[in-house]
Amino acid sequence: MAEPVPNNIVIMTREMHTGGEPLRVIESGFPSPRGDTLLEKMRYAREHLDNYRKLLMREPRGHLDMFGALLVEPDNKDADIAAMFMHNAGYSTMCGHAIISLGRYAVDSGLIQKLSSPETRVAIQCPCGLVETFVEYSDGKTGNVRFNSVPAFVFATDIRVEVPEYGHVVADIAYGGSFFAFVSDNQYNFRLSETAPEVVRSAAAATSEALKKELKLFHPNSDDLAFLFGTIITDGQDDRTDIPSSHICVFAEKQFDRSPCGSGTTARMALLHHKGHVKLGQSRTFRSHTKSEFQAKVVQEVTCGEHKAVVVEVSGKGYYCGSSEFSLETDDVIGRGFLL
Repeated sequence: MAEPVPNNIVIMTREMHTGGEPLRVIESGFPSPRGDTLLEKMRYAREHLDNYRKLLMREPRGHLDMFGALLVEPDNKDADIAAMFMHNAGYSTMCGHAIISLGRYAVDSGLIQKLSSPETRVAIQCPCGLVETFVEYSDGKTGNVRFNSVPAFVFATDIRVEVPEYGHVVADIAYGGSFFAFVSDNQYNFRLSETAPEVVRSAAAATSEALKKELKLFHPNSDDLAFLFGTIITDGQDDRTDIPSSHICVFAEKQFDRSPCGSGTTARMALLHHKGHVKLGQSRTFRSHTKSEFQAKVVQEVTCGEHKAVVVEVSGKGYYCGSSEFSLETDDVIGRGFLL
């Protein structure tokens, strides 16, 4: 049962964004989740501390598309820090845009003792595994960040599903720290560049819901990883390596990613490599609705259980927006978190 948030609560955060996608880094005031492993801590937070997530992610302190990270003690001996990710509906196993911002944050806030130029290595334990991150560092200043993904792979291709209002849609399913469905925009009879965000949000969310009813996912490492996180609608430019390709990720409870989605970009690169559109070492650029971009390339071919998999390098930059101090008054029922 979730604990009630005490009325005398004070929660301190550092506000960041990557490509326009927010990251609320929780610095103090959030209870420490219990558990021996990061996945156990995530389950504990879901069962016992979810009112704190609602307080920070939902209105009036957040909004439908807010995203946050809680740093906890790692259980992986090779990790410098460990992170739990939260959003409007719960918790996620991986978040690339958060990793990019957290890399800068970890170096700038003194969490990393061994600093080196031109890059400082930060090993971040995520619920999906260890993510090796490299932060540009020179003269005490941080810059762009790149990370090497956990093994990413294609789970299934050409999954046909009936989506209300859109008819039959054919989706590919790939994993990049979370599972995503990929559908080209022409299947919805619209173009990403000409379509309002709410239309894209609705189409992607409806696709996710339809697939969840029919699709049984499996991950070799843990059942906690075996769920469909969202749908990514692409511009269909899979074979055009000479130009940026646009895509939009809608995840959790119809949450619209402002960035190109780091874990989604990872999964898409695994899919493009699987289909022969991207070779080992070949770079692609992906663009979001905000026109922000991530660069990605396949840097290694590996395996994950029975799946042929790849390690994908994704790069971008996170930015600081400010700091926040959140509180809760005794009789403020609405202020405990709501969504419109």
